[in-house]
Amino acid sequence: MYSSNSSSYDKFSTSQPPVFSQDTSTTGIPVSTTSQFYSTDGSSIELRSKSKGPWSTGLCGCFDDWRNCCVTFWCPCITFGQIAEIVDKGSSSCGVNGALYALISCVTCCPCCYSCFYRAKMRQQYLLRETPCGDCLVHCCCEYCSLCQEYRELKSRGYDLAMGWHGNVEKKNRSVEMASVPPTVEEGMSR
Repeated sequence: MYSSNSSSYDKFSTSQPPVFSQDTSTTGIPVSTTSQFYSTDGSSIELRSKSKGPWSTGLCGCFDDWRNCCVTFWCPCITFGQIAEIVDKGSSSCGVNGALYALISCVTCCPCCYSCFYRAKMRQQYLLRETPCGDCLVHCCCEYCSLCQEYRELKSRGYDLAMGWHGNVEKKNRSVEMASVPPTVEEGMSR
């Protein structure tokens, strides 16, 4: 059933590849092929992806924080537990994550299989580059250095890892409350 009509052939042969989009009735989620969206008032909003930034310290900067370097060398499960609690935003405790890390370390001698997932999660939360190589490779080759780097990164972002997630949230709430309270003026003093 060959048609000699060239217009029917031209319909199906284009120089551009076809654009495939998912039908909204399949998932219930509208799919846009552009980065321009419209708000409720009718104005358009342009979405821009954020670029990934560098780590605050290098992978081999372990001796920048001597205390953490020693703790990580002798008992990496403590450092990992502190990191995991902050990255999980308090949904898991330091003790549980540290114990699981120690158990995996004793059973498989390869705790990097567990800790590399937290590095990836942390990079996604803080938009950090995957340097010097992939997360799993960094943890497999330099487990202690990578844990120290993650600890220093969270510390540079204002977290006190010894306090845990809930302690840091309370500390932040207290500082916000203190900033919102106006200073008191004693009687007899003028402003």
